[in-house]
Amino acid sequence: MARYTEAKCKLCRREGMKLFLKGERCYSSSCAMERRPYGPGEHGRRRGRKPSDYKLQLREKQKVRSIYGVLERQFRLYFAEANRRKGATGENLFNLLEKRLDNVIYRLGFAPSRSSARQLIRHKHVLVEGDVCDIPSRQMRVGQTVSIRTKSQNIPQVVQSLKDNAKRDRLPFVEADDKKLEGRLLSEPQLSDLPIPIQENLIVELYSK
Repeated sequence: MARYTEAKCKLCRREGMKLFLKGERCYSSSCAMERRPYGPGEHGRRRGRKPSDYKLQLREKQKVRSIYGVLERQFRLYFAEANRRKGATGENLFNLLEKRLDNVIYRLGFAPSRSSARQLIRHKHVLVEGDVCDIPSRQMRVGQTVSIRTKSQNIPQVVQSLKDNAKRDRLPFVEADDKKLEGRLLSEPQLSDLPIPIQENLIVELYSK
């Protein structure tokens, strides 16, 4: 399966902001955005011309793809589904992305990053409604319960993530029990709840051309 294999810190530097792709490292002085807050590559320090509308739209789309760790084809499918649904396409898009199982595990604080959450799911450490689920892209429904298997609760990345939870925002649409390592989706995720500023209208404009 295709996946991004280059340094994740390059993605943050390219967008000029922290995307929190590497867990604890993103909160420390080792974060690349703390040490080199400019674009990657030999021309990263140069000031370019005023970006075109297309470039702004493209960069916003790439930023969101990087945050959620989805490939271009997956992202297009999410947009198509969001466009088919009633309501604002931008809100629908982020509702779909936030309800992915890997994202819910990350939002609950059971994994330090979405990539770590995907690894936990793929290795069958995650239960949905008491049953093992190894599909990171599974869409969660409001009220569904997710948990870490009892025999998997001492995995180092899970233990470390729980220690780091105080540094992270726990969003209002999820509820977690850190002792039982169990949580659930309380309500439909709203774009206004997200901690990273996102201009969803730019993405809609890009795909509507």
